[in-house]
Amino acid sequence: MKNIKKMLLDGTTTCALVLIIVSVFILINLGMQKLDLTPIDLTPGKTYTLTNESKDKISNIEKQVNIYLIGYTDDDTTTVLAKQYNKSNSNINVEAINITQRTDLAQKYGIDSNETSGIIVECGEKYKVLTANDLTSYDMTTYESTDVTEEKLTSSILTVTADKIPNVYFLTGYSDFSLEGGMSYLAAYLENETMKVNTLDLVAKGNVPDDCDALIITTPNKDFADVVSNAIIKYINKGGNILWLNSSYGTAVSLPNVNKVLAIYGVNPFNTGYIMETDANKMITNAPYMVLPDVEYADVTSKTSSILFLEPTKLNIQEESKLTELKVEKTDLLKTSEKSFFRTDIKQNSLAKTDSDTAGNFLVGAKLTKTIKDDTKSILIIYGDNYFVSNTTVMENSTTPILLVYDNKDLVLNSMAVLTDRDEDITIRKSTDIVQYTATQTQDVIIRIIIFVIPCLIIIAGIVVWQLRRRKK
Repeated sequence: MKNIKKMLLDGTTTCALVLIIVSVFILINLGMQKLDLTPIDLTPGKTYTLTNESKDKISNIEKQVNIYLIGYTDDDTTTVLAKQYNKSNSNINVEAINITQRTDLAQKYGIDSNETSGIIVECGEKYKVLTANDLTSYDMTTYESTDVTEEKLTSSILTVTADKIPNVYFLTGYSDFSLEGGMSYLAAYLENETMKVNTLDLVAKGNVPDDCDALIITTPNKDFADVVSNAIIKYINKGGNILWLNSSYGTAVSLPNVNKVLAIYGVNPFNTGYIMETDANKMITNAPYMVLPDVEYADVTSKTSSILFLEPTKLNIQEESKLTELKVEKTDLLKTSEKSFFRTDIKQNSLAKTDSDTAGNFLVGAKLTKTIKDDTKSILIIYGDNYFVSNTTVMENSTTPILLVYDNKDLVLNSMAVLTDRDEDITIRKSTDIVQYTATQTQDVIIRIIIFVIPCLIIIAGIVVWQLRRRKK
């Protein structure tokens, strides 16, 4: 009897210890949930951790912002990421909701109750609705997905809280580089930076709209009509800003009206030909036409370090004395190395410098600020390449657009930040080229077994082994 009582007492003690351990485990979990601590993010690119850039951008928002996550639970990774905005700024409220229980939101934003998931970002009367498809970018070649949730959320918050959203206009009708012809990625990234992207047909329109904050001109393949050059010059004289992207020319093109516009900033006509490198440290994959120019320190380039150009052309800028006469201030942005050369003989296939090539370090990126009046200035940021911000892939067997390699994307977006008077947006942006991982049903079962079943089995096995040892004694 005494042994039985002792066995029961020992068994009761063991059970009590197990219950205490389980209770402590539950209490710790409840405490963690109560504290609402951000889970540890083990993804390679910290996909579900809010970057310092986003925190800085939203830190000074004083308006009330509501983020409604439709069809998400509090444990979803999207919700976890969204809640970090509230931790960085208490004016941003985040709530996971069931749309059937919030019929007011369904009616206000025209959301169908059958829609499985989506996000509403609202501030007063301004709002933006994001669907699940908006949060993921797909590569149709590799069938990989890229998570862009933070990019979209930050952009949406800035959009609905901005007093004014910059209008960016792409000049159409004069270039092979158009929004439909290889520049769609750039347009998407500009929109993600809270800019409204428009196309502009100046022949039909006759003038640059008054709400244009920056005009983008891509490699002209024919001369501007008089109405176009006159409209652009009028825009410049009002203090309008321009981003000019110009790839090298393979054949001579007569562009008197184009050159008339460039001459306002002291830029001479482009030469036929392209730049190649001989410095192995200034090219990639031993390809002299893939040039890595030196980055000069300036507001535009202050947070960029490596840029890749494809067969760039040189910028021909007039001498300082002439620029002073034109009231133009020049800031160098990008230069090739002293071992580079400019080739005018397009038929020459040699990768090495020939006698007909001109050696030297060439200017391939510049910021030119023209004083129109004492209180009116016009800025031209010009690059001797157009491919570097296009959809063009780096290699024939690659699926990565050149826009997304090195700091190419940051350079062009930072250029637009300067042109639209939003210098505070100059930054190195988070790379979101991470393949989103989704566990299969089998993998999900295995994970649950590891987390829940195995620990329980270990506890039970420990009790059984202990009891068997007690009986042997």
